[in-house]
Amino acid sequence: MRITADNRFRKLIVIGDRLLIQPVKGNERTASGLYLPPGVQEKEKVQQGYVIKTGPGYAIPVPVEDEPWKSDEDQVKYVPLQAREGDLAIFLLSAATEVLYEGEKYFIVPQSAILMLEREEEL
Repeated sequence: MRITADNRFRKLIVIGDRLLIQPVKGNERTASGLYLPPGVQEKEKVQQGYVIKTGPGYAIPVPVEDEPWKSDEDQVKYVPLQAREGDLAIFLLSAATEVLYEGEKYFIVPQSAILMLEREEEL
């Protein structure tokens, strides 16, 4: 199967409470018009980017019951994450893990490191 822009992230599985975030390119100039050298924006403590994929959420433990008539097909249940695909996330860079996927830089961020989300739809 060839990876295209439509299905390139289909193979990726994000685990638990993690998010895959594509960083947004920052301004290369300050408000006063000075040009910043490369790498200055990347050293900021807070970054922003768009959520590409989300994990299933926080796993809920399954209660242990010794009742023989119940089936052994216990489904794992999750508390879903607040973040959704397409949200603009502002996150702490110190908690993020930088990864390269197909030559592009992404961050894997736990939901606890997300400071704020911006969603296009009305609340």
